[in-house]
Amino acid sequence: MKKYLLVPAFLLFSIASNSQVIISLLLGDKLNSGKVEFGLEGGFNWSTLKNLSEAKNLRSFNLGFYFDIKAFKDTAWMINTGVIVKSPMGAGGLPVYSLNDAALDSAFVGGIVNRKVRYFNVPLMIKYQFKNHIYAKAGVQLGLRAKAYDQFIKTVKDEDDLEYTIKTKDNYHPLDAGLAFGLGYRLIKGNGMNIGIQYYLGFVDVVIDDSSPSQFNRSFYLTAGIPIGKTKATTAKEPN
Repeated sequence: MKKYLLVPAFLLFSIASNSQVIISLLLGDKLNSGKVEFGLEGGFNWSTLKNLSEAKNLRSFNLGFYFDIKAFKDTAWMINTGVIVKSPMGAGGLPVYSLNDAALDSAFVGGIVNRKVRYFNVPLMIKYQFKNHIYAKAGVQLGLRAKAYDQFIKTVKDEDDLEYTIKTKDNYHPLDAGLAFGLGYRLIKGNGMNIGIQYYLGFVDVVIDDSSPSQFNRSFYLTAGIPIGKTKATTAKEPN
């Protein structure tokens, strides 16, 4: 139960710690119009690196904002874009490796390494909303690497876990790109919160070292999106 209570607290902290999201909240009414819907989106994602031996899924949170732009005559079709401000990728449960320090190597014997590469991701997709309020979308996603690090973790019985982090940003290419696909459902007759899933299939070898096997980002997202200022913007356009 405590784990689930921490989720909303984490999301609130993430909103408060990102100036981009704060600005988005303040400008929500301005950004929404009859042809544009703006909102916040966040949730969980499970990521891994294809071709990385012994890699397991890395579980993390994501947070960002989105735009649905009705750029076509048929209003069921739209352009879906935005920015995933917090979007950790990488892999979890990797075996530990030498830190070139006898004391550290000894301390983390039997531990694991969580490899985290953080990106600012920008999806650009075509979205179609069916009359039953289910929507589908597909397109490309571009990523700008922000930082990367390996987190060494050793669970110690009856004591606090041991943790040690090393920065690995220079090991990864600054840009990432691939395909993205998603499905979801809109609540409140297709005008309220949206709940969806999305899958990212990276096509760029993220590792700079050419001697290692090519590694590609893979990520599965479970998200909830909330329109900001949409009701107010719609009411303002209605005739008296």
